[in-house]
Amino acid sequence: MALLKVIEWTETNSDTIVHKVDMAGNTINRGSVLNVRESQVAIFCDKGRMADVFLPGYYKLDTDSIPVLTRLLSWKYGFEKPFKSDVYFVNTHQFTNQKWGTSSPIMIRDKDYGAVRVRGFGTYAFRVKDAFVFMKELSGTLSSFSTRDITDYIRSMLVMGISDAIGESGVPVLDMAGNLMELSGAVRKSLTPRFEGMGLELTGFNFESFSLPPELEKALDESTRLGMMRKNIDIYTQMAQADALKEAAKNPGSAGGTMGAGIGMGMGLGMGQMFANMSRNMSQPQQAPAAQGGKHCIHCGAALSPNAKFCPECGKPTASEDVCPKCGAKLPANGKFCPECGAKIR
Repeated sequence: MALLKVIEWTETNSDTIVHKVDMAGNTINRGSVLNVRESQVAIFCDKGRMADVFLPGYYKLDTDSIPVLTRLLSWKYGFEKPFKSDVYFVNTHQFTNQKWGTSSPIMIRDKDYGAVRVRGFGTYAFRVKDAFVFMKELSGTLSSFSTRDITDYIRSMLVMGISDAIGESGVPVLDMAGNLMELSGAVRKSLTPRFEGMGLELTGFNFESFSLPPELEKALDESTRLGMMRKNIDIYTQMAQADALKEAAKNPGSAGGTMGAGIGMGMGLGMGQMFANMSRNMSQPQQAPAAQGGKHCIHCGAALSPNAKFCPECGKPTASEDVCPKCGAKLPANGKFCPECGAKIR
C-alpha cells in the first residue's frame, strides 16, 4: 500500500463539477500535502460521511488541519498511522453559456389578446456556492458529477421562474421585447432561494429571443400593413391606377381594349350626368312663372306671368269679358267672380 504524498486535481473537462480522487489502494499519511487550486473546494469523507472542507490553499495534513476526521476516526493520540479517506474536489467557477428554452409554450393572459402562448430561448450561468450543501443535496457519493447531470433540472426550474415572472409583471406581450432585462432580473430574484437550497447560485440569466405563435405574428403583421395603408390610401390608389395603365399600355390586345372600354364608359357616364344636370338647370326657370302665378292663356294654354296682358306664345289678349282669364270658364253678364274657380273678374 503506497503513501499518497500530494493530493490535487487538475481539470481536464470544463463541464465537470465534482471529481473524486482515485485512491487506487493509496493511503494518506502524516505529512501528506493537499493542494486546492483557485475555483476549487476539497471535501474529505469517511465511510460516506462528509467531514473536513478545504478552500483554495496548500495544506499539510495533520490532526490540526483535519479536525473532523480526527474526531470521526477517534484518534486519541493524534494522526499517527496512515488512513484511507474519500477525497472530492468541487469545481466552483462559473459554468457559462448554458442553454435554456421552453420545450412547450407558456400560456399567459394578455389584456389585449386574451390567452396567448409564448416561447423563449436564452442562456444562463451558475456556480457552486456552498460545496458542502451541494454534495449533500445533489452529488452525494458519485465519483463524478458534470453539468449534464443537472442542466435538465435547472432548465425546468428556469421555465417555472419565467412563467411566474411574466405572470406577475403584467407586461403586454407586444411590450415584452422591451422589458427583457427586467424580466431576467425578476427570474433570478424568484429562483435565488431554490438555488441556494441546492448549494448553487444563478449568476446570469439572459433572453436571446422571445416569440409569439406564428398565427398571431402573421395577424399582427397584417394589422400593421393595413394601418399603414389606411394612412396613405390616396397615394396607394393613385399608384395602383398608374400601374394598371402601364400594364394596359404594354398589352394592346384584349386587356388593353377592355381597359380602354372601361375608361371610355366612365367618361361617357360622366358626360351624360353633366348634360342631365345642365338640362334640369335650364328647365327650372321656364317652369317658375307657372309655379308662381298659375295663370294660363285662355286661347293656347301657355303659362303666363301674373301681370301679363298678352300671351307670349299666341299674342292674344289674356283677358276677356265673356271668359274667365284663369280657368277659361264662360262668365255671366254682370258677374264679378268666376263661377268655376272663384277668381275675381271685375
